[in-house]
Amino acid sequence: MLRNIRSRLESWPLASPFRISRGVKTVAEVVTVEIADGGALGRGEAVPYARYGETPETVLAQLRGVEQALANGGDRAELSRLLPPGAARNAVNCALWDLEAQRSGRSVAEAVCGGRLRPLITALTVSLDHPESMGEAAAPLAGARLIKVKVDAGEPEACIRAVREKVPDAAMIVDPNESWDVSLLERLQPVLSELRATFIEQPLPAGEDECLDGFDRLVPICADESCHTAADLDVLQRRYDLVNVKLDKTGGLTEALTLIEAARGRGLGVMVGCMISSSLSIAPAFHIATLADYADLDGPLWLKADRPGGVGMHQGLLVPPQPGFWGSRREN
Repeated sequence: MLRNIRSRLESWPLASPFRISRGVKTVAEVVTVEIADGGALGRGEAVPYARYGETPETVLAQLRGVEQALANGGDRAELSRLLPPGAARNAVNCALWDLEAQRSGRSVAEAVCGGRLRPLITALTVSLDHPESMGEAAAPLAGARLIKVKVDAGEPEACIRAVREKVPDAAMIVDPNESWDVSLLERLQPVLSELRATFIEQPLPAGEDECLDGFDRLVPICADESCHTAADLDVLQRRYDLVNVKLDKTGGLTEALTLIEAARGRGLGVMVGCMISSSLSIAPAFHIATLADYADLDGPLWLKADRPGGVGMHQGLLVPPQPGFWGSRREN
């Protein structure tokens, strides 16, 4: 019997605008994939990202191109040959992991991280705005353990100071999303150190970061847009101290696990990040976040409403989805 494959575009409105240096988002557009095989159903979600040349239409077209192979029983290894790293492969790869868990009764947590998922610390993001507005947005996060501050090249010092004033104790990630140049990065080193930035994430544009090789830094630097798969690491290990692993860049859980292992082997720190998405994207990422130094998985917290049974916050920790949501057998 052939598998039944369904893919579709979904829109999830945000509770408030999410701004970074490249623009503002008010709706999360995600592509979901469902693979039905007998009585089992595997689900996956991905976020097409314009920064990487993706649109919902191109991702859906990629998915249509592999439907027949999947219907005929194509597995994760075959998928890696059929699709490049990116959102389309991610949605299918995660659906196949989920399908295997439904059929075998062995959860993804057992296969990936040794058992039951537990609550974890996630970064809570203060999106880009005027410094005063960022301070106001940060005030409710005063008790957070880890925050991420989105900045651009306009008023980065003022923005970081406004947030730090309201959140004096949390570890802090500063994320310019490729908007700085090396002179600004160099000038802000003392400020980043003074304000106790834990690390700075992708300050320079990907492809223009060769000057980080040998750069005299006061805080560590993490690769995001420069890091997609393990193949990138031979270059990145000379320029960065950490890498941000996102399933929509790696093309799913399979390559993400390879990337984390390879990064560890090169002495690099690891953060697991996400796009603005529903909990169906976050559930697989939650598994590999248990293997990382940092997690930045607050994407669903920006939505007006998330999928039932998804992740939540409790006492400052991100709580995993309910059993059966993804990656473990669902009760009929």
